[in-house]
Amino acid sequence: MEAYYEELEHEAALTNEIAESFPGLGIVAAVLGVIITMGKISEPPEVLGHSIGAALVGTFLGILMCYGIVGPIARKMKLYAESEKEYLMVIKTIIIYFVSGINPKIALEFGRRAVPKNDRPSFMELETTFKEQKNLRNL
Repeated sequence: MEAYYEELEHEAALTNEIAESFPGLGIVAAVLGVIITMGKISEPPEVLGHSIGAALVGTFLGILMCYGIVGPIARKMKLYAESEKEYLMVIKTIIIYFVSGINPKIALEFGRRAVPKNDRPSFMELETTFKEQKNLRNL
């Protein structure tokens, strides 16, 4: 379980590192644009404006890729990894209590308590679902 979580978290961290590199690439694009513009310094303003615009577009794309696209994807990947870990912890809790010989209903209650508060079903919801599943098996 830990290895699975670490793998997902590692992928999110690598994606975040890629996101953090984009502003640097934008700065490189801006510097290269300025160098090209300096080579055309004797050209008319229309040509210079085009070169300066290209440099600014490179900077804009670096910032956009970091904070607008790849960075949010990395954060979403990290949240997914954390939710998977929580999900597996609930299953682990239920299995540990069940294997130790505790009544399945009590094992489910311990599992219910392991669910994060914002997603946790009430005791009555769990009890109703448990009874419904038991009735389906008896059919």
